Amino acid sequence: MAKRLTLAVAGSRKTQGIVEHCAKLPCERRVLALTYTQKNQFELQERLAHYAGDHLNIEVLGWFTFLLRHFAKPFLPFKFPGERVLGFNFDGMPPRMATGKTRFLDKSGAVYRSELGRLAFELIAASQGALISRLEGIYDEILIDEVQDLSAYDWEIVDALLDSAVDLWMVGDIRQAVLSTNARSAKNKKYAYAEAISWFRSREKKGLLAIEESAVTWRCHPKIAAFSDTIFDPSWAFPYTVSKNDHTTGHDGVFLVRAEHVHAYVTQYRPQSLRHSAASAKNLTLDFMNFKVSKGATFPRVLIAPTSKIMNFLRAGTYMDAIAASSFYVAITRAQQSVAIVLDDPGMSTLPYWKPAADLEWA
Repeated sequence: MAKRLTLAVAGSRKTQGIVEHCAKLPCERRVLALTYTQKNQFELQERLAHYAGDHLNIEVLGWFTFLLRHFAKPFLPFKFPGERVLGFNFDGMPPRMATGKTRFLDKSGAVYRSELGRLAFELIAASQGALISRLEGIYDEILIDEVQDLSAYDWEIVDALLDSAVDLWMVGDIRQAVLSTNARSAKNKKYAYAEAISWFRSREKKGLLAIEESAVTWRCHPKIAAFSDTIFDPSWAFPYTVSKNDHTTGHDGVFLVRAEHVHAYVTQYRPQSLRHSAASAKNLTLDFMNFKVSKGATFPRVLIAPTSKIMNFLRAGTYMDAIAASSFYVAITRAQQSVAIVLDDPGMSTLPYWKPAADLEWA
């Protein structure tokens, strides 16, 4: 099928899969690889240069650049005759009651980021088929990496791509849906973040999309992989993760650590410390990285300062909302060998406590 989606777990080498796919394509095939974050764009470009450097028809763009270059700039006159796109307003917002051109463009002619998706979607109809036909003439195949980061009107644009003659392959992990191209928009709110799985499954039922699952992680130790599978309520129907990490160190898996032992733990294992925000780690003086910032990274070991929702999940098995669960999933799956979670009161948790060797000898 020419339109497909691969849902892959953390550590499954999603981006590398795209790169290897491109390397196997005929050199003359015209391919566009899209992703949201600049970090992922740079990674794609570097890997493609290494593995498919002789493929001169492969282009990497950010999602916003894609909408500006192929939607807004060439087709704005179809909606607003005589007007041109003169820039991109990343942080600004249109006036609350703005209509017409002022809804989409600021006084200098720059497109508001918050309205770019809507403008791009409306230009598809305004162009009366010319916009999609132009894309079909430029590219044979479009790849979208980290597709779970899309939101709002982006889904309408993907619908248009599903209906086009361009081959489409999307890759992502719904469980890592912690970023959003337009978090403020109410459009398609029911498909925001991890809820995007409903959008994909509805398109699969209509025969527009083939979904395949990739449940193998090469990063996470089997005990970490098994714990990560418990974070989302079973009703999400995610497949169980299979770990190919067979490395052992003598300290592998998921552990609890009391606050009084954090210093000793950090001294012995040198984990990367992760937190949701400063508020969830105000009593710990460590070199923290926020959950969202850590997305895409890999560390041998991590130590997590839990939020209240994570504590309730650990102590009582109370499932978190989708966004909180995704954030915790990202944090857990950064680790290759061990995860330590700072928690003094375990409640009903069966996770083992780590203690310094001196404490164990005393006990």
